[in-house]
Amino acid sequence: MLFEFKKKIYGFECDVYGHLNNAIYLQLYEAARAEALISMAMPVAKLRELEVMLFLVKVEIVYKKGIELEDTIIVKSMIKYNDRLKAIWYQEIYNSKNDLCSYATITGVYVSHGKPVRVSKELCAFFDKFVQEINPV
Repeated sequence: MLFEFKKKIYGFECDVYGHLNNAIYLQLYEAARAEALISMAMPVAKLRELEVMLFLVKVEIVYKKGIELEDTIIVKSMIKYNDRLKAIWYQEIYNSKNDLCSYATITGVYVSHGKPVRVSKELCAFFDKFVQEINPV
């Protein structure tokens, strides 16, 4: 399942060249995943109630094209892999002209009480419903 998150880019998020600062991309990807979890009816707060967290262990971001000040971007997010130990998300950022500006593969492990865990079969099955086969760039 594909989730979309839309956001306007403001001056404080840009570098001296007027482009989106590279550190902000990670924040955008994080916000988009949080919104996707809300859309799944499994927000971070609910995961915390279940005493489960998803800690990022690997982030790969590819920058293809700069994003300009005051452009409105769309972050597309999907789960490309899930098992009882980890989830791998694939995300893309597009500018208002629908140009692919960046893409990322983000791996997180399930954690409880500060240690990696196997989530329940039920929680794993819940996330499995959202896994999408993709052909990344």
